[in-house]
Amino acid sequence: MRIIFLYVSGACSLSTTTQLQAQVQTKSKKTLARPGVKNIVLVEGVRTPFLLSGTTYADLMPHDLARAALQGLLNRTNLPKDAVDYIIYGTVIQEVKTSNVAREAALGAGFSDKIPAHTVTMACISSNQAMTTGAGLIAAGQCDAIVAGGVEFMSDVPIRHSRKMRKTMLSLSRAKTLGQRLGLIGSIRLAHLTPELPAVAEFSTAETMGHSADRLAAAFGVSRLEQDEFALRSHTLAKKAQDDGLLQDVISFKVPGRDIVSKDNGIRPSSMEQLKKLKPAFIKPHGTVTAANSSFLVSARSPFGVTATLSFLSDAISDDILIVSCFHPGRDFVYVSQDPKDQLLLGPTYGTPKALERAGLSMSDIDVFEFHEAFAGQIMANLKAMDSDWLPRHTWVGTPPMEKFNLWGGSLSLGHPFGATGCRLVTTVAHRLQKEGGQYGLVAACAAGGQGHAMVIEAYPQ
Repeated sequence: MRIIFLYVSGACSLSTTTQLQAQVQTKSKKTLARPGVKNIVLVEGVRTPFLLSGTTYADLMPHDLARAALQGLLNRTNLPKDAVDYIIYGTVIQEVKTSNVAREAALGAGFSDKIPAHTVTMACISSNQAMTTGAGLIAAGQCDAIVAGGVEFMSDVPIRHSRKMRKTMLSLSRAKTLGQRLGLIGSIRLAHLTPELPAVAEFSTAETMGHSADRLAAAFGVSRLEQDEFALRSHTLAKKAQDDGLLQDVISFKVPGRDIVSKDNGIRPSSMEQLKKLKPAFIKPHGTVTAANSSFLVSARSPFGVTATLSFLSDAISDDILIVSCFHPGRDFVYVSQDPKDQLLLGPTYGTPKALERAGLSMSDIDVFEFHEAFAGQIMANLKAMDSDWLPRHTWVGTPPMEKFNLWGGSLSLGHPFGATGCRLVTTVAHRLQKEGGQYGLVAACAAGGQGHAMVIEAYPQ
């Protein structure tokens, strides 16, 4: 049985699929497909626009965005809701009312209550984990069709009372007499009212990711100028991609009580002169990481549709569904972990050689690179590490050529919704392979906890 993980260009009409297939011819290289090994083929991927936190999405909840994107996915694929066997989302900062946001979003989007759903978290690679978990379910023969994605909502994060205040409130709920209640209320001090805010910091080291990025940039000799130049590149390329209509995975979303949102709002090309004026954001006064060369927080949602039936594959090849890209479970993706203090953001450096080795490919075989841009300094440090003696010589793979690297912008310009970025990376690789006629793409990302992910994606043969 040939298994497929479906992905369709967001802006393409299903009636024009055959013409689009004819326009794209991949390079003639060996395929990763193996006899008797199931293949996973992406067909559809959509996302709500990535918006700066605290803007148009401010009054929503995470499952609202997830529901809208799921409905957009169904509209683009014409996939019957009852054809889906399982739904998986990734998220990082959970809304306590909808802790299993995958289930709530699925029910809200009209999926059957008989379809199981669960939510995973793995910091910035949470949706990567959702996708590969789904691939594993298909590879194991447990499912024929799954939806995987990610959601993050930074406009309304959970803010807790202090630990002492929480203990007092819990004790109040158990108090049996008026005297006990009055005694507990009388024990409350002003300091108890100080709230606990969620911190973008490592629990094991108490260091913020920005501080770690600054240290990493210094360790690999990445200058402030290099970081600002890369940040400007990201915004410039993202603006061009947006203006040229290349960000086809973005769907329009009518925000209740507000306007229709149809594009990302964080893309803001500037100038080197303006970037130079910004002061260090983390290590002051001599640090090199600023607000402009760091990714910004956004609220967004992006799902993927997956299916795995032989008959559906036959239909897809004719004229119903455009198959853009595929990756093969158990062979071409890896997860890595390293020291969360000094190697926190080096996931791409450690993951890329392993993913290429598993696929039997070299850096020169890759046509499209999409790396998560947490910080410009983090990206530049990884590129330098991959081209240095930092890695053992037998794992040295070299640096991705910049003419193939993040050509439609990245997290620095599009934004970084923690739980959804991985899906955007895979979406972009699929669209770029289609647009550029390439065969292989590589996704790589770092994540909190010193973890990382890398995945090889192969264009579906024409």
